[in-house]
Amino acid sequence: MSQVVGIIGASDKPDRYAYLAAESLEKHGHQVLLVNPFKESIHGKLCLKHIGESTVPVDTVTIYVNAERFKNHLDSIIESKPKRIIFNPGAESQESYETLEKNGIEVVEACTLVMLNTGQF
Repeated sequence: MSQVVGIIGASDKPDRYAYLAAESLEKHGHQVLLVNPFKESIHGKLCLKHIGESTVPVDTVTIYVNAERFKNHLDSIIESKPKRIIFNPGAESQESYETLEKNGIEVVEACTLVMLNTGQF
């Protein structure tokens, strides 16, 4: 089933996991929303400053920023009401999990790339 997936910490560097995740998500048929407040676009694709700028409902948000940077995105994620949020290795934000879950958002600590490659996404 195709999903709309927001990537917080989207990157234009091919050696970054966020970049690889964007490619893999698209190859698996998902619509990708790139979120990076420091970039206008990545490879010609518009970057959002925060997930709340999306004009379409977001199913999943996958995180590639550290806990400190994540704090800047928490409110817009809650307002966007995704079904789940995936914290990739190194992006864990324990202090945010309870808040997200209280707002009906499933919290998953996992690697998006592994999930896609093993059919668990």
